[in-house]
Amino acid sequence: MSAVPATPPVRTDTRPDPELVVGNHLDGLAATLTAVRSHAPVFAAWGTELAARLSAGRRLLAAGNGGSAAEAQHLTAELVGRYRGEREPLSALALHADTSTITALGNDYGFVEIYARQVRAHGRPGDVLILLSTSGSSENLLAAAEVARALGVTVWSITGPAPNPLAQASDEAICLPGVTPSVQEAHLVAVHLLCEMVDSALGRSVA
Repeated sequence: MSAVPATPPVRTDTRPDPELVVGNHLDGLAATLTAVRSHAPVFAAWGTELAARLSAGRRLLAAGNGGSAAEAQHLTAELVGRYRGEREPLSALALHADTSTITALGNDYGFVEIYARQVRAHGRPGDVLILLSTSGSSENLLAAAEVARALGVTVWSITGPAPNPLAQASDEAICLPGVTPSVQEAHLVAVHLLCEMVDSALGRSVA
């Protein structure tokens, strides 16, 4: 008996058109960036205020989770180092960057307290705490905001769509519409815009 030839596999390739995927992603980001533009007066006000406070010896604290932690650390790196032109270093701390502290606090006090306890340690009246969150509902950021405001630390947040608990818990907030990837990508733009405004307020050219 002759062998029955094998039946060729049926193609079940249902992958979407790459151009469609890319186009949808960029269209979503474009819509979120349009919202970023509408907050230009807030970025200007924040940058001017932050430049004045940091020049007077105050400190910026920043925090987020996951990708938002990366953006928070990006912000503090630009301020301690430089954004474009040379200037004096500005005091800024990313609260997630000290892994020994984060793991100790998480182990001893729980994840919700990893930022709040650091704000208690480092925050002083007149300092600024910037919190980044795509959801605006992270419990550890909400706890940090509560402690900061009780200490006289000004709380600014950059979040995803409003309304959300973190925006409500902050002194001021920039809330951006869109899906999580678009919001997170726009947060990097927001970080750079804030740095532009700080440098401008300090008399550094941003041309």
